[in-house]
Amino acid sequence: MREAKSIIETIKNAKRIVITSHKSPDGDSVGSSLGLLRFVQALGYNAVVCHPDPCPNFIDWVKENDTIIDFENNPADVKEHLEAADVLFALDYNGAGRLGNEMGELFTAASGKKIMIDHHLNPDDFVDVAISDPSVCSTSQLIVELIVASGNSDLINASIGNPLYLGIMTDTGSFRFSSVTSRTHELLALLLKSGVKQSDIHEKTFDNNRLDQLRLRSYIIAERLEIVEQYGIAIISVTNKEKERFHYIKGDTEGLVNVALAIEGIKVAAFFVEGDDMVKISFRSKGDIAVNQLSADNFNGGGHKNAAGGASFVSLEETIEKFKSLVPKYF
Repeated sequence: MREAKSIIETIKNAKRIVITSHKSPDGDSVGSSLGLLRFVQALGYNAVVCHPDPCPNFIDWVKENDTIIDFENNPADVKEHLEAADVLFALDYNGAGRLGNEMGELFTAASGKKIMIDHHLNPDDFVDVAISDPSVCSTSQLIVELIVASGNSDLINASIGNPLYLGIMTDTGSFRFSSVTSRTHELLALLLKSGVKQSDIHEKTFDNNRLDQLRLRSYIIAERLEIVEQYGIAIISVTNKEKERFHYIKGDTEGLVNVALAIEGIKVAAFFVEGDDMVKISFRSKGDIAVNQLSADNFNGGGHKNAAGGASFVSLEETIEKFKSLVPKYF
């Protein structure tokens, strides 16, 4: 990463640093944000993390004593930090729109130097410095690369390593996706040598489920699963009423689309989640089958070849029917 040392100099010359990441946070957005925050602190400087909405419950443990200021509950505070920052990091997203309309506009209007570190395709031209590498499995891996390339590997400890391990783990389906390379494992080994205990991270993330959460996930697979055998496609969905029935909280269905993809003979899985003002969609696929183009063309989304997201602003039923109508064209 040739820009690493200049980024470190930018950090050292900054008085106010703000770290941002995308709406609907996940393990990689939270992990890369906290990993960078703690690295900046290890260098002897301060920063704040500002996200569009709160951290999901299942990875809340990784915050430890740190605070993530979210725009949903603290818009005035986030606005103040963005306007005052002389350096703003954009982690794990490729365009200001991924922050949501209001926070995205504030980010764009901010006068500070903007640095993007991301691994998604087709980044917008919205920053001053862009580290964009879609071949890398996660933004958290890119943060480790930044630390290593800048000559600061000795600063990595368990506190910095835990969120970065979490980000790599969750964005690779626990290291099962083709985006994982030998370099990924080399950097994971570095994190383990620094004191990261991978078994603890797996347990805290995946083995701490609420009973209602397990019942909801079981219900979706048992009652809301549809197979389109001709094309090897699995469709799962959940309504607002069903979420309410099982006392849903953010993060309860995280990774469930991968369970649908794991069904024998299935090559593409789609998960449709009804919300108050839109239907959120997750797409997954295997091998050479791409889902990002379908999402970008039809569902206001995009992402990676085998993992993409999108949104629809018609009813859940209409959204699923639209997806089915597109299946012959794309798959």
